[in-house]
Amino acid sequence: MTMSLLLKFKAPMQAWGVQSRFATRATHHEPTKSGVVGLLAAAQGRRRSDPVEDLADLQFGVRVDQPGTLVRDFQTAIDWRTGKSQALTHRYYLSDAVFLGAVSGPKPLLEGLVDAVRRPTFPLFLGRRSCPAGPDLLVGLRDGNVEESLRVEPWQAADWYRRTKPRLVRLALLRDATPHEEGDSLRDHPVSYDPQHRQYSWRTVHAADPVDIDNPWGVGEGDPFMEAVMTS
Repeated sequence: MTMSLLLKFKAPMQAWGVQSRFATRATHHEPTKSGVVGLLAAAQGRRRSDPVEDLADLQFGVRVDQPGTLVRDFQTAIDWRTGKSQALTHRYYLSDAVFLGAVSGPKPLLEGLVDAVRRPTFPLFLGRRSCPAGPDLLVGLRDGNVEESLRVEPWQAADWYRRTKPRLVRLALLRDATPHEEGDSLRDHPVSYDPQHRQYSWRTVHAADPVDIDNPWGVGEGDPFMEAVMTS
């Protein structure tokens, strides 16, 4: 039977880069496969020069439970050797976002990843070192493939966020495409994290049918609270 490992990406700040150019460090709108594979490799204690083919071959998907807000930070530094200021950089983050991620593959590998995430060798981050993973990162193993497991797992959004949404919520679900499916191409399949030869290949991301969630805390059409939230 196919099994999947579920992870919850929830933190005040997270950043998932697909590309960064010069002084601008962007973030993708959802967790990336390269970022999640890197997190799992760090949990296992792999060095950046170690191979990651087995982790990169896992099927990957993510459900957007709470998309968060895009924020921008300005950062600079001073060269301690010369006392001169370095170039100003623009770094983008997702604030107050919650995602449910899933990887599917051989059961022994998934079970080993569960142990590694529980007792990680290296600190775990949600994309960048300034974004540490939360204590509730590990959700657990579930029966089913990536899409099946993401469709049935309870909604992970914060209570305050649920109160701002309608009674029926549709959650985006994105996963690795099968050979005959269409989708967006991202250079996000990790080949090597070695700083001397960092390399990524292309993968196709398929947008599956959204996951419909019943939200009993939601507000209905014409609700004065909903109108206040929408206009604030």
